[in-house]
Amino acid sequence: MSRRRRIAAALAVPAAFVALSAAAAPRSAATAAEAAAAARAWRDAHGAEILADFARLLALPNVASDGPGIRANARAIAGELERRGFAVEVAAPPGAPEAPPVVFAELPADAPGGAGRTVVLYAHYDGQPVEAERWTNPPWSPTLYTGAIEAGGTRRPLPAAGEPVDPDWRIYARSAGDDKAPIQALLAAVDALAAAGLARRVDVKVLLDGEEEAGSPHLAAHVERLAGRLAADGWLFLDGPVHQSGRPQLFFGVRGIAGLDLTVYGANRHLHSGHYGNWAPNPILELARLLAGMKGEDGRVRVAGFYDTVEPLGEAERKALAAIERELPGFEDDLRRELGLAASEAGGAPYAERIALSSLNVRGFVGASVGETARNVIPPSATASLDVRLVAGNDPEAMLDRIEDHLRAQRYHLVRDEPTAAERLEHPKIVRAVRRPGYRAVRTPMDGPFAVWAAAAAEAAAPALAGDEDGTTVLRLPTLGGSLPLHVIADRLAAPIVGLPIANHDDNQHAPDENLRLANLFYGIDLLAALLAAPAPR
Repeated sequence: MSRRRRIAAALAVPAAFVALSAAAAPRSAATAAEAAAAARAWRDAHGAEILADFARLLALPNVASDGPGIRANARAIAGELERRGFAVEVAAPPGAPEAPPVVFAELPADAPGGAGRTVVLYAHYDGQPVEAERWTNPPWSPTLYTGAIEAGGTRRPLPAAGEPVDPDWRIYARSAGDDKAPIQALLAAVDALAAAGLARRVDVKVLLDGEEEAGSPHLAAHVERLAGRLAADGWLFLDGPVHQSGRPQLFFGVRGIAGLDLTVYGANRHLHSGHYGNWAPNPILELARLLAGMKGEDGRVRVAGFYDTVEPLGEAERKALAAIERELPGFEDDLRRELGLAASEAGGAPYAERIALSSLNVRGFVGASVGETARNVIPPSATASLDVRLVAGNDPEAMLDRIEDHLRAQRYHLVRDEPTAAERLEHPKIVRAVRRPGYRAVRTPMDGPFAVWAAAAAEAAAPALAGDEDGTTVLRLPTLGGSLPLHVIADRLAAPIVGLPIANHDDNQHAPDENLRLANLFYGIDLLAALLAAPAPR
């Protein structure tokens, strides 16, 4: 059999598996622990089928700018939800028919007496763009390994139906960890509860974003349109990784984001470095000096006023950080060893404290060529792309204003478009600044019944990550390091928001060879089964 046919056969999921009847009469109610145990038993028996189903989802290219591809993802996910009894709507944003659609789905409780509460689950089905040549395997050809590639994991075929699945295996594909895993976990959790005859005790609504990696520019319009149907007792954001220690975590806030592309100019054409070196300014060096001046060796950003609007952590948040320090002594030493770092910024300040501050990152730099294609030239320009992670209190536009004020203070003439010939002759230092859309950070209260309910489900599912029945402590993080569009919900809907990530922390998120450790997928299945079946928050 050809390799293509073997892959197709592996990805073909038996219809009986995906057509479990969500309408079957439940036999009993369950605690969170009982629901997680039932999910564990079911996935132990059906792990190969779950993995094949997941691989089929990962095989669909899902960059938001690929209209046909992203809509094919939406249709496929909608079909899987409908097979499990969800009422599903796939809709493009108002006034933008070609934009990626959201998938909105509803599944009512089937417990006697109805639901105790209503919960909205948020995830996204789009992924970051890829540089396919940098991947070990094609990014949309899901490939299974016995472990992490860099740790010596070897490629192996997808298991046959009934074959045991090792939780330490990893599946490599774009969006394996960010963020298709929660979608597959939800589908499997519904299947597991139906097979076990356990009642779902919450009304579930699902909002799947198709352009989160592009900044969710239309999410607010979707929320406005669906506002009446999105009324709920709380939201769960299923995105991001578990803690770097491997422990499950809840997060109660996210950093915002803003972006800025900076281009510095030299001569109006490439120059021979022998004829013009030491005479014509080199824009690569000029931009490198400009960037280096923005951040000191102590880790502090040197842009005037950069930290002025940071909202300090409250007492509950400080206690949560102290609890993490007590629970994980030496964690940051282990993380530095894992990452091959002799030291981290700010003299080894605690990780959680550092992500509670605004940050400035150079995410890319382009000048001339290097390596075998390097040429003896002085290029006409150099460009850097910055991302600014924002915390509570920061306004995205005001933060970019501060950076641009810094550029002017370094005697740069700032332009928005390519400089004219007259501007090149008049100003010795020119920088083009192009702003990228952003949004503010959000922090939500860490206490309350909704947070307690979510934590109880995570505790019940934790053995899937720990590898033993005793499980492990669930960590509570005031702010996740990454950015998510929580502000859209916080600004428009009055409901608690809790983040429940499931991906492994070393999943190469946004990078080549993105992957998911299967234990983390199993944790997600157990977690969502516990959330759907456990008594709702009061």
